[in-house]
Amino acid sequence: MRVEDLDGPRVRPGLEARILDELAWLGLPWDVEAAPPASASPGARLGPSADGVYRQSARLPLYAEVLERLRAAGLAYPCFCSRAEIARAAQAPHASDEGPRYPGTCRALPAAERAARAARRPPAWRFLVPEGPISFVDGVHGPCAFDVAAAVGDFVVMRADGVPAYQLAVAVDDAAMGITEVVRGDDLLPSTARQLLLHRALGVEPPRFAHVPLVVGADGERLAKRHGALSLGELRERGADPRDVVGLLAALSGLADTGARVEPNALVAGFRLERIPRGPARLEPGAVEALARAGA
Repeated sequence: MRVEDLDGPRVRPGLEARILDELAWLGLPWDVEAAPPASASPGARLGPSADGVYRQSARLPLYAEVLERLRAAGLAYPCFCSRAEIARAAQAPHASDEGPRYPGTCRALPAAERAARAARRPPAWRFLVPEGPISFVDGVHGPCAFDVAAAVGDFVVMRADGVPAYQLAVAVDDAAMGITEVVRGDDLLPSTARQLLLHRALGVEPPRFAHVPLVVGADGERLAKRHGALSLGELRERGADPRDVVGLLAALSGLADTGARVEPNALVAGFRLERIPRGPARLEPGAVEALARAGA
C-alpha cells in the first residue's frame, strides 16, 4: 500500500485513515512487509511504517537524493520562471491538455545568471527532455508513442518549495519498491512517457503499464459531484453490502455479470486484461443508489 500524500491541499486530517478503512471494508487488504534491515539500500530503508503503508511524505530524503543524481548527471536544471510567466505561454502554440508546453526559458542560463536568480528566489528543478517520441507497449492500448519534448517540454521534478513532483516520486518509488505491474486509469497514459524517461535516466527497469478506461456518467462525462453518486462512506453508512459494491465495479470492468455479488478474492482467478472494456464504462443513473437501497 502506497499513500501518495505530497499534494498539500488535498491532504486533509483523517482522509487517509478513512480511505484505508473503506478499502478494508471492501475486502481489499494489502501486504504488510517487515521493517527493512539497517544494511538495506536507502530506498528500502525508507520503507513502510509499522502498518505496512508506504507514505511518500516520509520518503523526502530519497527523492532529494535522486534529484542530486540527476543534477550531477546534467539531466536536471534550475528553473526560475514564475507561474505568471509560464501561464502567459499558454497562448503559445503546442499548449497541451496538461497546460502550456514549457519553452525552455531557463534551460541554457549562464552560471552567473543562475546564481543571481537563485539569490532572489529558490528554483524549481526541471528534467532535461530529449528530442523525439518515447515508445512503449501498453497492456490495454497496445503500442503507444508520446513526444514529451514537443507536447510538454522539460517537466518539473522538484518544486521550488522542495516538494517532489508526482512524476519523480512515483518513478522513484516504483523502482525502490520493485513494482513490476502498474494498472491505472487511462487519464494517466500521457504521464507514462515522462516516467519512462526518469526510469531510463536512473538506470532501472520500468514496470509494465496498463491503462484502463474510466467510469463515466450517463452523459458520457467523467464522474463528478454533479452526477450525485454516493461515496463509499455513505454507502457503508446506509448499510450497503460490500460484495454488491465490488460486484458493480466488477461488472463495469467486464469481470462479472451485472448484479453479481462477489468478493475481491473471487475475481483473481478470472482476471484478464483482455476482458477489460476498451471504451469508458458507463454508470447508469441510480446504479449506486440501488446498492444503498438493497442494504437498507
